[in-house]
Amino acid sequence: MELPVRLVVGLGNPGEKYASTRHNVGFDWLDHLADMNRVSFLLETRFRGLCARITQADSDIWLLKPQTYMNASGMSVAAVCRYYKISPEQMLVVHDELDLQPGVIKLKSGGGTGGHNGLKSIVADLSSQAFWRLRIGVGHPGDRNQVVDYVLRSPRKEEAVLVDEAINHSMLVWPLIAKGEFAAAMQQLHTRQPN
Repeated sequence: MELPVRLVVGLGNPGEKYASTRHNVGFDWLDHLADMNRVSFLLETRFRGLCARITQADSDIWLLKPQTYMNASGMSVAAVCRYYKISPEQMLVVHDELDLQPGVIKLKSGGGTGGHNGLKSIVADLSSQAFWRLRIGVGHPGDRNQVVDYVLRSPRKEEAVLVDEAINHSMLVWPLIAKGEFAAAMQQLHTRQPN
């Protein structure tokens, strides 16, 4: 049985320098979710992250933007999971995805890290891959050697528009994700976009 979400992690790097980069679309997604639910982020030093809480009838959902930089995201995530006794299966991680074109968002459970340093860090610190991922397409530069520079730059204007539209569309399935109805969320999210 699928479990309701208790923690949503948006991946990115802290600071103005990285604010509008491809690598920070996880932060952007979480900001949209916080605005939609009228909650604000506060710095929690014990978790090394910015945290917000969505209060629901049956349980709270924590939102986390790690402030450890991408490569050490797992430190922040593991601290929250330990403190609130949240299992990996109750967690959604939102991140940029090179293998998807801008404007495409896919939801999946488990799997590898695809070379994503934020995911690698979380898997290492939780000793588990069994968390949900919301993968936001940012496209690929076409050359492996250009990936680092590519994700740390802002998307082109037309790409940014597509990413924003995809983020807004994905907000429509948030109520299903929050309840742990992932199969329904995937069906709704994946059938209305290009592959």
